[in-house]
Amino acid sequence: MKMTFRWYGEGSDSITLKQIKQIPGCTGLMGVLDQKSAGEVWNYEECKAYVDHVHEAGLECEVIESVNVHEDIKMGLATRDKYIANYCETIKNLAKVGVKVIVYNFMPVLDWLRTDLAREIPEDGSNSLYFDEADLMGMTPLEIVENTAKSSNGFSLPGWEPERMKELEKTLETYKNIDVEQMLVNFKYFLEGVIPTCESVGIKMACHPDDPAWPIFGLPRMAHSQEGYDKIMALYDSPSNAICLCTGSLGSDPNNDIPAAIRHFGEMDRIGCLHVRNVKYLGYHKFREASHLSSDGSLDMYEIMKAIYETCPDTSIRPDHGRMIWDEVGRPGYGLYDRALGITYLNGLWEAIDKESKAKK
Repeated sequence: MKMTFRWYGEGSDSITLKQIKQIPGCTGLMGVLDQKSAGEVWNYEECKAYVDHVHEAGLECEVIESVNVHEDIKMGLATRDKYIANYCETIKNLAKVGVKVIVYNFMPVLDWLRTDLAREIPEDGSNSLYFDEADLMGMTPLEIVENTAKSSNGFSLPGWEPERMKELEKTLETYKNIDVEQMLVNFKYFLEGVIPTCESVGIKMACHPDDPAWPIFGLPRMAHSQEGYDKIMALYDSPSNAICLCTGSLGSDPNNDIPAAIRHFGEMDRIGCLHVRNVKYLGYHKFREASHLSSDGSLDMYEIMKAIYETCPDTSIRPDHGRMIWDEVGRPGYGLYDRALGITYLNGLWEAIDKESKAKK
């Protein structure tokens, strides 16, 4: 297992590489070039500059996140071939600098959604990302976008780039004629366009789940259950067609058995990387992000780490969506302190599981 940390880059993150390097057991990053728009080529020079900078700090960078899929590809428009060609160029450039996994998603329009980016947790006074579907009633997608932007503490948010959101109404109108089955057809076309390139350069595409794990605004979403992912894996049978198994995104739906899903796809060798975090169920389609400690949320983090250990132990993982604690101000969900605590907790579970396993032999 390689323990990593998400980092947005110099000038885009309140956290420094020096601070990340000081987290016990953290050996690398899941990086991102968040200044790039969906559909743009990530050129070799900027990929190399980013990765070289990470290496100079003594950290690895084998996983890159948020190489976003252009909406025209998801909608199956005539312009998609241009953007698929650009995506293949980005894959090649990232492979040249040692990247082994690219995290992406195929969610229409909204990559992820919360109704509050800083809901206070009554038990301890910290705050975290929060979702209550009831709060969406009477709100338009544009109003949600505006509220999200106002609550971001001045930081950019992955999947909520202004250039994408300004086309929101037009895009939503197009999706009225696209159902889940058509989205699967469009997804297959995308995979057929990029997976051969991935196979040729040794990169895995790791599809992130829908977040939260159910349809929003009637949009055709498909990656929010084991069954849904089985369909996606069947679209292109290749080790390069893999999953970024986010325990919090899939875990937002209590019907999903997260340890079982890890074992299912881990045994298939289809897990490219994992985001490991906890959520607290508060009602129907209502939850908040919790600390990584099992008892603070609704997921069994011991069983999650045990499933990883037993079925995909060489995978890169990272803590995800920490609370804001100790008066920290930063990008919502991506503060330093609680995610560093999360790494320490997950590493402690891993050490215990490893010793238990070896003692039985």
